[in-house]
Amino acid sequence: MRSTLSKIAAFVTSGALALTLTACGSDSGSTTLRVGTLSDAPPSIYLENGRFTGYDNELLRDIAKREGFEVEFVGTEFAGLLAGVANGKFDIGSSTISSTEARKKTVAFSNGYNTGFTTIVTAKGANLKDPSAFAGKRLGVVQGSVQDEFAGRTAGAQVVRFPDYNAGFAQLKNGTLDGWVVPQDIGQKYLDQNPAVPLELGYTVEDKDTPSAFAVAKKNTELLNKLNDGLAKAVADGTVARIYAQFYKTTPLSKELQQGGPGLPVKNVGV
Repeated sequence: MRSTLSKIAAFVTSGALALTLTACGSDSGSTTLRVGTLSDAPPSIYLENGRFTGYDNELLRDIAKREGFEVEFVGTEFAGLLAGVANGKFDIGSSTISSTEARKKTVAFSNGYNTGFTTIVTAKGANLKDPSAFAGKRLGVVQGSVQDEFAGRTAGAQVVRFPDYNAGFAQLKNGTLDGWVVPQDIGQKYLDQNPAVPLELGYTVEDKDTPSAFAVAKKNTELLNKLNDGLAKAVADGTVARIYAQFYKTTPLSKELQQGGPGLPVKNVGV
């Protein structure tokens, strides 16, 4: 009787394990990871014909293929993205996330795959060319972004926070904002797509020492190593440069990320 029960227990256990493995994998046997991303920030991250794409996400697809896993993209708001990565809701965060020291307290970052600039989109002639002109102005930002931090440090500015980029651009367009603080590539893309709207780029500042990187939970060092390995290979064989050129027509790629370059290392805290 004991032997029979043992066999039944073993069968049930193995069956449950098989179901668990099947649930987190695809038909091909590869592990499928959930990726939190945004849907409205071209050319980096956006939704096109029902498919999440952009430089960040296409690069991540390439890395996943190299490293033997698959990705399932899930749209979310930026304000909750890093917390979602830290608590396991998402395996990876892909959203042009600047690898700041403050954010390293919550998650770990892969090595960097892009650098960029912060700019202010304004009505033409608004003359917001210098931070000294921001006092008393209503500046829109995506909540929790680096641009939120930048605007919050600007003396006298009235910071208005939004869950996504589309909401802020809509408010800027109808005149309820004086400026919309965004990554430069996103601001320029909006201007290019809306030539009839009388907007321009104002003050612009380089985001130094905090390259964009993929976010993972601190405890997930295995995944972090896979991301860094795949990214290094993609830099070495020119894939990063090729994908970047598909989405960025005028902004040059950092020399560190060009074929054969050394990459953009990120030093994490406590990892």
